[in-house]
Amino acid sequence: MLAYVLKRVLMTVPVMIVVALFVFLLLRLAPGDPAAVIAGDYATAEDVARIREQLGLSDPIIVQFFNWTWSLMQGDLGTSIFSNKPVTELILQRIEPTMLLALTTILFSIAIAVPLGTIAAFRSGSWIDRVVMLFSVGGFSVPVFVLGYILIYLFSLTLKVLPVQGYRSPFEHGLGPFLSHITLPSVTLSVIFIALIARMTRASVIEVLEEDYIRTARAKGQSEFKVLMRHALRNAAVPIVTVVGIGIALLIGGVVVTESVYNIPGLGRLVLDAVLARDYPIIQGLILFFSFIYILLNLLIDLTYTFLDPRIRY
Repeated sequence: MLAYVLKRVLMTVPVMIVVALFVFLLLRLAPGDPAAVIAGDYATAEDVARIREQLGLSDPIIVQFFNWTWSLMQGDLGTSIFSNKPVTELILQRIEPTMLLALTTILFSIAIAVPLGTIAAFRSGSWIDRVVMLFSVGGFSVPVFVLGYILIYLFSLTLKVLPVQGYRSPFEHGLGPFLSHITLPSVTLSVIFIALIARMTRASVIEVLEEDYIRTARAKGQSEFKVLMRHALRNAAVPIVTVVGIGIALLIGGVVVTESVYNIPGLGRLVLDAVLARDYPIIQGLILFFSFIYILLNLLIDLTYTFLDPRIRY
């Protein structure tokens, strides 16, 4: 068990190194002068030289890489070109809305998708199964921003039961205002996530229901609910957990659009603002941060395999 955990942890190290190297080369090897691109069309030569000095672009590329790597090891992701603030500080200022939005989305999606997929598998071929599959196809087909504007029109402008935009911290404003502001963004972001998990849950449970030990459990007189929950769903959990990890990538990409639609001051808005302003240090820092979160979550998902299926330990 310990050897497996150490192996999985060590495997994340080269992945992070490759990601860091890619992010470093993304700015340095791009066509044109990065400093001139950041400075804009109307910048003077002094402005370009100042930005080159600030980014360390005047040094040889090997020196730049080692200096940048050393700064990363110290937790320094650079300094914003326009706000002149450390990128780490900007990320910490915006991390709460994004993390809470992601957490509520994941919890809501799993709570809805797993029961839906399980029921669809248990009633395979029925109208319930067809409705769940229709919802899954629709969930993949509707873009996030389109669904967001539809929900705003229905629940905010027409029914006037939820706020249109904004964010309220649960630590400052309480749980009620937080839930009222986070509901629509979470539902918007959850639809594609629910569709993905529900389809995988259905396929996995259907496959497990055809196994011999399911027939044995039924022959012993166990109830269908017990067979479904204790035997079928538990043994179908590994593919479901896998697709949850895949869905995290969709979640990270959807956060940028969702936070823009609902005007949430999170990391997604920070990404958009940095791209529009050509603030490359922020873009680099956010790519590294999102990559680290994605790799960490996938590591945790890999480790949960050992609890769901003990055979993986060997």
